[in-house]
Amino acid sequence: MKFLSYTFLLFSSIVFSQELTLEKANHLATLPVKCLQQEYPNKLSQLLIDSTEIQSPKVLHPAFYGCFDWHSSVHGHWSLVYLLNHYPNLDKKKEIINKLKINLSKENIQTEVHYLSKAHEKSFERTYGWVWLLKLQLELEISNEPFAKELAQNLKPLSDLVIERYIEFLPKLLYPIRVGTHSNTAFGLTFAWDYAFHSKNVLFQKSIKENAVRLFQNDENCPFTWEPSGTDFLSPCMEEIGIMQRILPEHGFLIWLKRFAPSLSKKDFTWEVAKVSDRTDGHLVHLDGLNFSRAWNLYFLVNQYPKQFSHLKPLADTHLNFSLPSVVDGNYEGEHWLASFALRAYEVRK
Repeated sequence: MKFLSYTFLLFSSIVFSQELTLEKANHLATLPVKCLQQEYPNKLSQLLIDSTEIQSPKVLHPAFYGCFDWHSSVHGHWSLVYLLNHYPNLDKKKEIINKLKINLSKENIQTEVHYLSKAHEKSFERTYGWVWLLKLQLELEISNEPFAKELAQNLKPLSDLVIERYIEFLPKLLYPIRVGTHSNTAFGLTFAWDYAFHSKNVLFQKSIKENAVRLFQNDENCPFTWEPSGTDFLSPCMEEIGIMQRILPEHGFLIWLKRFAPSLSKKDFTWEVAKVSDRTDGHLVHLDGLNFSRAWNLYFLVNQYPKQFSHLKPLADTHLNFSLPSVVDGNYEGEHWLASFALRAYEVRK
C-alpha cells in the first residue's frame, strides 16, 4: 500500500504538465506491463457449445488472456507498442519487448484466429475488440523498432479476419448502436478507418464510409446533456463526430456538424467532467474513460479545424487532467485499461 500511495502521489504531481514526458510514459507503461501476462481475475466472453470448450483464459486466448478481458489485453499491447515507438528509452524496454514477443507469437495468433473462426463466435468482441486490434496492427506496422515487423506479420491473419468480419457485418447493421460502452458503432469504426486508410484497403474504406454515412448522415442535435449515462466510457456524441470527421470532406463535415452539434461552435461551450463515486467498482470507474474519450475527440476536432474550434482545447485538457491521477490509483478495476485511454488522448493532443 505504501508503494501504491507513493506512485499515486508522484504521478499526481506530474500529470498536470500538458506533455507526455518520459517520466509520465514510464508510469503509464507500468500498468499494461503489470497485467499483460496476468491471467486472473478474468472475464471471458465466451459462447459454450459443449463442455469441451471450457478452458482457461490462457489456453483459449494465448495472445490476449491478460488484463482482465480480451479487448483490454489488446489495447494494453497497443499502449506498449505506442510507448516504445515514441519513447525508445523506456525503463522496462527489454521486458516489454520480451512480453510482446511471447504473446504475439505466430503460434499464439493462429490460436486466436482459430477461436474467432468458430461459427458461433462471429460476434466475439464485435466491434470494440476488433477496432483496438486494428489499432494495434497499425501501430506495429508504422513502428521503426526492429521487433515490430515480425509481430505485425504474426498479427496480420487475425486482423485480416477482423476486416472480413467488418465487411460482412456492417451492411447487416440496420440501426447504429449509440451507447457509451463497448458496442458503440461510431467508435467501432474510427480506428478501423484509420487502418483502412493506412493500408490503402479501398474495399474496407468503402464499406466503412458507405455504412457510416447511411447510419449517421441524417443525425441532428445530439443530446450532449444526456451524457454521461451511469457507466459510460465512450462519448456517444463525440465518437460519432470522430467517425464523420474522418470520412466526410471538410465542407460536408462542417455542414453536418453544425446540424449535429450546434453548441460546439459557441465560444462559451462548457461540459462538466464525469465524476466517479467508487473506483473499486469496475462499472462506475468507466466514467474516467469517458473523460478521456471526450478529450481525444475534442483534440481531434481542434487539430483539424483550429479556426473554428480552438476554444475547445482547454475543455479537452480539463477532461484529460481530471482523470489522469486515477490511472495509477492502485485499483485494478481501472488500472487494467485506463492507461490505454489516457495514451490515446495524449496521442491526439498537439
